[in-house]
Amino acid sequence: MKNIFLMILFCVVYQKAIAQNYIPTIKNNTELNYVCKLHGQTRTLSLKAETAGDGLTFKLETRGVKSSIVMLPEAVKNGTELSFNQGEYAPVLNLKPTETFFMISRSAYQNLVKNNSFVYNNTTYVLDKNNDKSSISIDGKTVETLHVIAQIDETEMWIVKNPEFPLICKIIKNPLGINPTLVKVIDK
Repeated sequence: MKNIFLMILFCVVYQKAIAQNYIPTIKNNTELNYVCKLHGQTRTLSLKAETAGDGLTFKLETRGVKSSIVMLPEAVKNGTELSFNQGEYAPVLNLKPTETFFMISRSAYQNLVKNNSFVYNNTTYVLDKNNDKSSISIDGKTVETLHVIAQIDETEMWIVKNPEFPLICKIIKNPLGINPTLVKVIDK
């Protein structure tokens, strides 16, 4: 009886530990599902990742709009701007060498970890050390994130603790009116 109790206790503790250490990664065909609040409307958005070398393409699909958003290797590495394009302008959209999409660059992430801040779109984002606000969950799993607040407005972002692909999990109070939340990650 004692062994059964210990086994159950071990399983419960193990499940809690796994749930608290979830860090989504990006591989070929990883699908990211977001719910976006756009100017008072709600819309779902699906991004399917295609990795090629150090570049990254997201195949976007939302309300019948399909587009491929291409991030150049230099943007993934050193980008300084976030594109809020919604895929309506072209079947293939090649972002500028400074633009990323639904993620910040690796160098911006390193600045955030090292200096507790980074600059994107000429806005300084500062790490919020209040752990209560750092909790994001996807499919019942707590995702390890860094919560940042813009210094020029009230924009808040939650960024996955992943130096290779620092995905944006959630944005609120965006003055552009585009506030996405990552709700599901499907690895195929």
